[in-house]
Amino acid sequence: MPASSTTSDSFSDTFPDMSASVGLSDPTNAQHRRALLDLLNRLRNTGYGVQKDIDLPMIAVIGNQSAGKSSLIESISGLTLPRSTGTCTRCPTECRLTHTESDWTCVVKLHLTTDERGAPIKPRVLPFGEALTSKVEVEERIRRAQRAILNPRTDPETFLRGATVDENETSFSRNYVSLDISGRDLADLSFVDLPGLIASVGQSGRVHDIELVKNLVISYIERPSCLILLTVACETDFENQGAHHLAKQFDPDGKRTVGVLTKPDRIPAGEEESWIKLIRNDVEPLANNWFCVKQPSSTDIAQGITWAAARAAEDSFFAGIQPWCDLEEHLQSFLRTARLTERLSHILAELISKRLPEIQDELYKVLQHTEKDLKDLPPEPPADAVSEALRILSEFHRELSDRIEGTPEADGLLQKIRVHTTRFKREIRATAPSFIPWPRQEAHQHRLPPTSFLDNEEKPLPGSNNPPAIGAPPNSIYIEEVMERAEISRTRELPDHTPFVVQQNYIREYVQKWTTPSTILFDAVYDVLKKDLENTIDKHFKRIGRGGVHQSVLMIVQDHLDNVAARTRDKIEWLVKLENDPQTQNPDYYLHYRDKFAGYYRSCRHNDDLPSRLWGSSNPEVNRVLAGLAQLGISARADALPKLLPSDPMQTGLDIMASVRAYFQVSYKRFVDAVCMSIDHEAIRGVERGLDRVLWDGLEVTGPGAEERCAAMFQEPAATAGRRQELTRKIERLQMAKGELRQLTM
Repeated sequence: MPASSTTSDSFSDTFPDMSASVGLSDPTNAQHRRALLDLLNRLRNTGYGVQKDIDLPMIAVIGNQSAGKSSLIESISGLTLPRSTGTCTRCPTECRLTHTESDWTCVVKLHLTTDERGAPIKPRVLPFGEALTSKVEVEERIRRAQRAILNPRTDPETFLRGATVDENETSFSRNYVSLDISGRDLADLSFVDLPGLIASVGQSGRVHDIELVKNLVISYIERPSCLILLTVACETDFENQGAHHLAKQFDPDGKRTVGVLTKPDRIPAGEEESWIKLIRNDVEPLANNWFCVKQPSSTDIAQGITWAAARAAEDSFFAGIQPWCDLEEHLQSFLRTARLTERLSHILAELISKRLPEIQDELYKVLQHTEKDLKDLPPEPPADAVSEALRILSEFHRELSDRIEGTPEADGLLQKIRVHTTRFKREIRATAPSFIPWPRQEAHQHRLPPTSFLDNEEKPLPGSNNPPAIGAPPNSIYIEEVMERAEISRTRELPDHTPFVVQQNYIREYVQKWTTPSTILFDAVYDVLKKDLENTIDKHFKRIGRGGVHQSVLMIVQDHLDNVAARTRDKIEWLVKLENDPQTQNPDYYLHYRDKFAGYYRSCRHNDDLPSRLWGSSNPEVNRVLAGLAQLGISARADALPKLLPSDPMQTGLDIMASVRAYFQVSYKRFVDAVCMSIDHEAIRGVERGLDRVLWDGLEVTGPGAEERCAAMFQEPAATAGRRQELTRKIERLQMAKGELRQLTM
């Protein structure tokens, strides 16, 4: 239950006073007001007692016995409440009024949140009979519903059929009856009628009932969002009415209390002015003022006076009886039930509207805190510990298999790994050797065009494929360096022959750069896999017993993962070694790109813009050349035209550059695929292989003594079970309340 008391200053921004404009009083806002009140009703109804956890706005009708509460509620709701000798209201009764254009109906429900001893139970809302369409049936239905509330160990259906008892199981109850009433002559309003405060008990009464009822009333009015509807009978001395003192105790400044004077026709002659001062707000002032209503007498009720006739009689009384008829015009708005009802509807709707953001914040905070508390508890020990342990292990392995196979969600295991494999591919591709077809001293004078013939299979990257517009990129290899290396490497070869070791050394240089990105990739995948495993382990094992099994599983899986990781690292190291010996079984692909790069480097040396013109889209000049060659019977493509260029003294270096760069296209794609596939097979899928047996053996869930070992896994303190039950019930209430809040469109 929310904190019981706050200072009166905390209500100044929550409860509107009479001097403030009532924004919801505009008829155009009636639908919005109804939506707010409907929300409140649903939170109390389907929320199963969520008011225990969240301070929901409400109107609580309080008063001493015989203060006219029942008559006031009958006038507001149009119902006839049960009447008998002694205290009639022995449990709270919530009335939820809704204005509709349909016929009058009333639905009665029982709200059960405590047992006969007042201890919390799983909240339940039980419909009590079919919807009523006749007002004359309501009195008896409420009487039977209250009887069911006061006898919680008996099936409510028994009382619905009319059963009675000599003595109720409990004299008063916090469980309550709700009346959902709709019709044409109703205001949009919701309130709870509380048992009247008892001054003394008769011979058949119980002394402890006095304090019991008082505490029940306090449990409502102590809430900061509770609007107190204080009924005071004019036939009794004001200072002797305990309800007023109780209201003032919890609302000392009167900012959330609406006073209602009842039985004004019973004021002794000459004492009217003392009560008129209340209406004027001269004494005991309230932010929302005092009202006065006139209800039918006992004789009128016995004669069957109708609701409409009672309202007409009330109007005649205030219009024709002094001093009420002589009050100033603005004070007339505080007389009559209809005006009280309208004002209460406005106040409650405004209170809900202002409190809604706070309610949402409170609800989510309480829910998050409660869910965290429940999550920290171990699950309830099973009857068959071995079967439960095997079931949990099976579910863990099944979920692990699903995540390894791939799940269609943003935080899936493969989705997290894909980020790193994509980065790995970019990093390996960025190691492409950056050959410059000009001498170092001339490079700054040239513009190295992009290798646009790669665009159809690769997005441009910074580096060799998309260098700066002018000058050479960093770590460039210039043509004279290639020529020098070729000359140094030649031994007994003929002058026109280049040793393969030149290309091999360049290839090994860029392959050497692949070790670090490969290691970084696996380390990242290892971290993702380890974290995902830990999360999955937490989900299935963290709440078991006292935490020992969770720690054991973590250690077993960690050892298994480390073994898998060692094999994977060996595999990656082996793949890097393979790439140090250049070879390919895909000669067509290699030769295709060797020719393209040879033409690219040769055309660059001839003219900076020539590559762009040759490999550009639909160049008219290139098309004319190709057409002329065709007329000569020579079929050629644009990328073959560089062969027509004059011989180049640096041709040997250009051929080496083209060969190495073409082989890079073959080898880097092969390597990226091989590393990613190895990690997937050896590490990601590999962690699943044999894990079930490792866990079975490590936890010893089978074999002699398995029952005792498994039972020890699930053992928990007695206090934990009680705590879990309490938290589970609380979460149920909060989750349903959260669903109701989502449905309201502000």
